[in-house]
Amino acid sequence: MIKLLRLSGHAIVFLALTILTQLGGLVYLLTICVAKKYRLARWKTLALFLIGYCFSSFLILPQFSHLLGREPLPWTGELRPLNVTTCLLNRHYVTPELKDQMLRVSAQMQQEFPGSHLQYLDACFPLVDGFPLLPHLSHNDGRKIDLAFYYADINTNKSLDDAPSPIGYGVHEDPKGDEPNTTESCLEGGHWQYGFVDYLVPDWSKDKYKVNKFQTRRLIQLLSEDEATDKLFLEPHLKYRWNLAKYTNIKFHGCHAVRHDDHIHTQVIRPKE
Repeated sequence: MIKLLRLSGHAIVFLALTILTQLGGLVYLLTICVAKKYRLARWKTLALFLIGYCFSSFLILPQFSHLLGREPLPWTGELRPLNVTTCLLNRHYVTPELKDQMLRVSAQMQQEFPGSHLQYLDACFPLVDGFPLLPHLSHNDGRKIDLAFYYADINTNKSLDDAPSPIGYGVHEDPKGDEPNTTESCLEGGHWQYGFVDYLVPDWSKDKYKVNKFQTRRLIQLLSEDEATDKLFLEPHLKYRWNLAKYTNIKFHGCHAVRHDDHIHTQVIRPKE
C-alpha cells in the first residue's frame, strides 16, 4: 500500500511538472532514478532536481530547441516577460519568424514610446508541435504568443512598466454601454470557462492602473499591419472602442476560449513548406 501511494505521488508530480514546464517531468523522473540508486536524502534529491532542471532549461534547451524550430525570447530588454516565471517554466519559446516579429515590433514601440517595453505572457513550449500549453487551446506550435496591455497610473497618467495582474491575465476592460458584450452572451450560452480567470486573480490593483489606450492601440496597429501576422484575438468591444474595425485580421476567438479583454493574442503565418 505504501509503495502504491509513493508511486501515485511520483506520478502526480511527474504529470504536474510536465504540464507546467514540459521538461520538468523528465528531469524529475531522472532525479528519482538517481536518488534511488544512490539512496540520496530528500534534501539532496531536491537539490539534484533543481540543479538538473536549471542546467537543462538555461543551458541545454536554448541550444537544442533551434534544431526543432523554436527559439527562446529574451528575458530582458525592449522585449521581455511581464513575469519572469514565464521563462522559468519554459513557456517563452517561439518560431524564428515570431521572434523576429516581436523584436521588430518592440523596437518600433521603443522608438515611438521611449522607455517602454513590450511585455509578453505565455508563448509556447520548446519541444514537439501539438504539445498543449495549458490552459491555452492553441499555443502548441510556436506561432502564438500573448502580449500584455500597456498601463498607466490612474491618478498621474504616467506610463507604467507593470500590470494590475501579476500574470497579465484576469483584470479585464469590461464592455460599456452599447458596445458588443460577448462576455455576457458567452456566459449565458453555457460557456462557464469564459471568465474563469477572474476568480484566480485578485483585483486589488484596479484603483492604481488604467489601460494606456493610445499605446496599446498602437501596438495592435503595428501587429495588424505587419506582414508576418496571421491574426490577432481581441474582445469585440475593445476593437469597437479603439476604432480598429478596418483591421480584418483582428478576430473574435469564440466562446470556447476565455476572455481577451485583458491581453492580446497574436500569431504569425505558418511558413510554406
